Amino acid sequence: MDDPVAESPQARADRRLVEMLQELRVLQTGVQIVFAFLLGVAFTPRFAELDDARQDLYVVVLLLTVVAAAVLATPVALHRGLFRHPKRTRIVKVSARIAQVGLVLLAMALSGAVLLVLAVVLGFPAAIPITAVIALLFGGLWFLLPWLVRRGVPDEG
Repeated sequence: MDDPVAESPQARADRRLVEMLQELRVLQTGVQIVFAFLLGVAFTPRFAELDDARQDLYVVVLLLTVVAAAVLATPVALHRGLFRHPKRTRIVKVSARIAQVGLVLLAMALSGAVLLVLAVVLGFPAAIPITAVIALLFGGLWFLLPWLVRRGVPDEG
């Protein structure tokens, strides 16, 4: 609808859920690409040459990526499992919180992937501060910026 004020609470919840699921679809593609890259890394000849710290970092990043994928897919599962549930507003609120957790996990996984690659290419001393900047970028763009914008905009209900 063009006029959100004219929407019923049920219609608003339906619209918000559809919008969120579309956003999550875009995110899932990115997660799948990172996951595919990480799966391939373990089967390269150079992987066996990595020291324990880099291999441990690889495992952590791989697991963070899998958990991020699972968490980001959870709103879709909720939507399917509760498709005809009358309390759609509650489903949207829970799904939005879950999606936020998924974004945190995805930011950690992507930052970890950057750390892993830079640790191999440049070594840990150079990789750590660069990765910290990347993590701050995620935090600023994905969490701080929306919070700042939301502070100045009244809730539509």
